Amino acid sequence: MRQKAKAMVLASFVGDSLALGVHWIYDAKRIVREFGRVERFLTPKPDSYHPTKRKGQFTHYGDQAYVLLQSLADRKTFDLADFAERWRGLFAAYTGYYDGATKGTLKNFADGAGPEASASPSNDLAGAARIAPLVFCLRDDPGALVAAARAQTAMTHGDPLTIDAAELFARAALRILGGESPLSALATVAGERFTGTPLARWVKEGVVLKGEEGVIGVGCLGQSCHTPEAFPSVIQLVARYEDDLKEALVQNVMAGGDSAARGMAVGMLLGAHLGESAIPELWLAELERTEAIRNLLEKVP
Repeated sequence: MRQKAKAMVLASFVGDSLALGVHWIYDAKRIVREFGRVERFLTPKPDSYHPTKRKGQFTHYGDQAYVLLQSLADRKTFDLADFAERWRGLFAAYTGYYDGATKGTLKNFADGAGPEASASPSNDLAGAARIAPLVFCLRDDPGALVAAARAQTAMTHGDPLTIDAAELFARAALRILGGESPLSALATVAGERFTGTPLARWVKEGVVLKGEEGVIGVGCLGQSCHTPEAFPSVIQLVARYEDDLKEALVQNVMAGGDSAARGMAVGMLLGAHLGESAIPELWLAELERTEAIRNLLEKVP
């Protein structure tokens, strides 16, 4: 299980980095016209949301997940106060893009809120999508994992459904690491823990469109950052490309919108299922922090 858990983390970071060059371009035809089929990491253009970044780096989502991994490696478990301190340190002199959730949370910290009460009201899926390092660290303690996934999300994103999404992803990832297929794991968790909620409905909506190519499926369900659109789009990509991590992440990028958050979640779930051999070697070679991530994972129990 440990080897697939490592792949889960690497694939989540790869999903973010592959999206970097075209992140938040909502016109899927423009992506094809200007970039072709995005199968390699790209340096963002000067007029993009991430002009200070270069290929192989992360968006601000991946940077936050990396800080979470550093905290887990040093503390050997999830420590909300430590993660909060490192998270604030990341943005103290950050030269990249700040989203609304980050700005709102930083303001709340500056106003004296602790990490249990610092959340912005954001319902962006990104808060729930950066949890792969937590699943790796706490994979042998489901109760602690669920609590940590909810707490780290709630530090920055106060929307209850986004916090629930983190729990659903965490529980599903555990089942996948245990050998269950992604579709079965997602359906089981939705049915056992979230019956009658929007999350259960969104899982079904994503699965219904598994016959469509990812660009079409995401276009139907929604390209935006917000959980009501991004969550079912993640499910559609996982359902369509359950045994093809590369194509899932390429289609995710080509679908446009908030491809970085979707990519982190899709990469986590399919990486847990398929292992490192499913990640193109070129992507691991061009990801700037591949070895640093591996080294940090070795420090986590």
